[in-house]
Amino acid sequence: MPSSEIAVRLGVEPGWIERRTGIRERRIAAPGERLDAHAAAAGQRALRRAGVAAVDVDLVLVATATADELMPNAAPLVAHRLGAERAGAFDVGSACTGFLTALATGCAFVEAGRARCVLVVGADLMSRVLDPGDRATAAVFADGAGAVVLLATDAPGRIGPVILGSDGSGAGHIRVPRERPLIEMRGHETFREAVARLSLASLQALAAAAVAVDEVDLFVYHQANARILQAVGERLGVPAERVLDCIGEYGNTSAATLPLALWQAEQEGRLHPGDRVLLGAFGAGFTWGAVVVQWGFER
Repeated sequence: MPSSEIAVRLGVEPGWIERRTGIRERRIAAPGERLDAHAAAAGQRALRRAGVAAVDVDLVLVATATADELMPNAAPLVAHRLGAERAGAFDVGSACTGFLTALATGCAFVEAGRARCVLVVGADLMSRVLDPGDRATAAVFADGAGAVVLLATDAPGRIGPVILGSDGSGAGHIRVPRERPLIEMRGHETFREAVARLSLASLQALAAAAVAVDEVDLFVYHQANARILQAVGERLGVPAERVLDCIGEYGNTSAATLPLALWQAEQEGRLHPGDRVLLGAFGAGFTWGAVVVQWGFER
């Protein structure tokens, strides 16, 4: 769906949405489509690429804030669709930080020896919780799903320490109240906090991994707003070409933005096996996090 179409609905001038957010278009699920179906499709592609059979998956994690039902979680439904008969499965609810939080959880299972193969999915159908007339949210959020496979390996340091943080005093700035299940967001306050938290978390993740800013090949952040990406890059002193910005094509897909951004970076030839990538995210709660990873996998 192009931003021009949404601009007409919101009663704003052409180009207003793109100037404020950087978003030109986004994908919206059709009525009746299920989140678990999209999540399973993303998971299937990730497993196929990794050369892993679904029956060999030990754990399925789905990061989402928009599961199809309050119960059950999306993850067991995704595992069932995939045929991951041996896998445990549960959802991770950390809003836009969800994929990074699920990645940290999956890594912990592998590092503890409690799993050898973990499927991590980030999926959200944000259109289901949007007020179509709200300028602060209808112009920004979209639907999407992406996934990665975590495999046990003898190579150390492929995924560095994951820095996670939270501040519940900011909970009122992004929320979906139960009595009116439509997303509410205070844009200016969220922008300020996102830039500050992402910048600090990035520096903490770099220090924890003993990696310098100049040693990172690509910085991949939650795709919330093009101005946030620019501001964080400037604070860290990172050239714009090393900060991935693909929000123009997809919008803010919440927990799906990081895996979608990684896929986009590969498609553009900006991400190669062995590259160092810093992942960072910020979301409702407030929650945030960052980690340095080495891209690719070994069997």
